[in-house]
Amino acid sequence: MVMACSLAPPPAPVERAAATPLTRTADTRHDAAMSRQTVSRLCAALPGATLDHNFGPDHDSWKIGGKLFAIVGSQAHGVSVNTDSVETARMLIDAGVATRAPYCHASWVSVPMEAAAEEMAHRIAVSYRLVRASLTRKAQAALPPAPDTAG
Repeated sequence: MVMACSLAPPPAPVERAAATPLTRTADTRHDAAMSRQTVSRLCAALPGATLDHNFGPDHDSWKIGGKLFAIVGSQAHGVSVNTDSVETARMLIDAGVATRAPYCHASWVSVPMEAAAEEMAHRIAVSYRLVRASLTRKAQAALPPAPDTAG
């Protein structure tokens, strides 16, 4: 079974600032790894986000307007999220922030569960905004209002 998480690229990059390499310090790390439940709380807090299990009962597929923005696989090693470009994904991978998301388009990365909580929340929020922005105007209008600020 091949995961159909490759999405049409967004019309224009939404966030170039995200391409800045992230510095990991003792201040941004946390002692315990993120959990599937914590990731679910982060995703569920985004307006219009829905949980699906279209890849099986052990895979959490988070969607906005029917399109994937985050996936937690059965092993829960990380969260696969969309980035604004293949270049941004490559930069995150090269910086050690993420790895290549298995079975997904090259613009998707997998953020490890060991990542800082702020980093995980930011990557999920960026993916959500990118996918939401790629929806048709009609689909966007049918959603709850987008948050004013996002991580």
